[in-house]
Amino acid sequence: MGERSKLLFDRATRCIPGGVNSPVRAGKAVGIDPPFIARADGALLWDADGNEYIDYVCSWGPMILGHSHTEVVQALEESLRLGTSYGAPTEREVEMAETIVEVVPSIEMVRMVNSGTEATMSAIRLARGYTGREKIVKFDGCYHGHADSLLVSAGSGVATLGIPGSPGVPQDLARQTISLPFNDLEPVGKAFQKFGPEIAAVIVEPIPGNMGVIVPQQEFLDGLSQITREHGSLLIFDEVITGFRVAPGGAQELFGIMPDLTCLGKIIGGGLPVGAYGGKKDIMSKMAPEGDIYQAGTLSGNPLAMAAGLATLRILKKGDIYKELEDKASMLFLGLEEAARAAGIPSVINRIGSMGTLFFRADPVTDFETARASDQDLFKGYYKRMLEQGIYLAPSPFEATFVSTAHTQEMIRKTIKCAENALQDL
Repeated sequence: MGERSKLLFDRATRCIPGGVNSPVRAGKAVGIDPPFIARADGALLWDADGNEYIDYVCSWGPMILGHSHTEVVQALEESLRLGTSYGAPTEREVEMAETIVEVVPSIEMVRMVNSGTEATMSAIRLARGYTGREKIVKFDGCYHGHADSLLVSAGSGVATLGIPGSPGVPQDLARQTISLPFNDLEPVGKAFQKFGPEIAAVIVEPIPGNMGVIVPQQEFLDGLSQITREHGSLLIFDEVITGFRVAPGGAQELFGIMPDLTCLGKIIGGGLPVGAYGGKKDIMSKMAPEGDIYQAGTLSGNPLAMAAGLATLRILKKGDIYKELEDKASMLFLGLEEAARAAGIPSVINRIGSMGTLFFRADPVTDFETARASDQDLFKGYYKRMLEQGIYLAPSPFEATFVSTAHTQEMIRKTIKCAENALQDL
């Protein structure tokens, strides 16, 4: 860490818990203090000391077009001149809703919120209110934000920091959450045999990205759809990461599944804070003021996030960038796989579209248990050596690497060369 970043981190630790506003940023899992980022453009970041990095975090996914994309910046500048927040309906939020309904297969109505956590929390409340039931099924390692009901056996930062759930979550509420292994239908069937009439919903990341990227089995997702229908429960797809990332219509388009509710975020804000949840009209109409299930937010659908998101979605919904992203991601991950093989280091690549994870282990990674069995100490050494060479990765073995349209072949070749150097050192 450079001198300027060190000074900023020292200041931050005096007034922000742990010095960061989201735990995984602290870099504890990789044994570093974080560089403080000063600016970004395209696929590049610069820290407070002027060091340049090729960015594969992409703000944890939303920067699919790269940072400071011309059309997104222009949309923000135009919106900024008209005011930053009204707390009132706007034409842009109608356009955003229309775009989401047009592109995402299962969504007939949608409600905007301000974060992925807000989206999943609201979808869970809606599922409970709609069904009159209280229990929720989730999957080990799937992180759905920090709402109380969803922190049981979560991935991402909770896994990185080794926190089993979280203090502050009431036991009575935790008992309403059933957490099961991902990619395994048998425990799901048993849970429904025992608790079926009490289960309001199954919530799942259709492509988990918070225990590293896990490739779902088609029969697993199909089975979840069938089981929930048979028992009168709702199926909620958390596509906060995968929505508009793996395809215009998200993972549900790729796998041909129609969930009852879908949670979105990240990309639909074009880099600004945003979230959304939507689904079948008869379910969504239960939300106030049309129905009696309450959820509200002063900044929901705020004009700046809608402007940036719409500018992004207008480009994405054409669909032609996804072939480009596939080619770039294939080039990157094949190169990383070959670099590990050449260094004699066991590795597994899990990738779908422009998101993927390099796990340091010989056997397949199919769920949270096998993800945690990867060599985390080896990842720590790899991360540090990559950062020293100007490659900015997520500081956790349980996160995704993202590729954007702004990454060039030259950048990817440099990244592969840096990985070769790092892995040979290890």
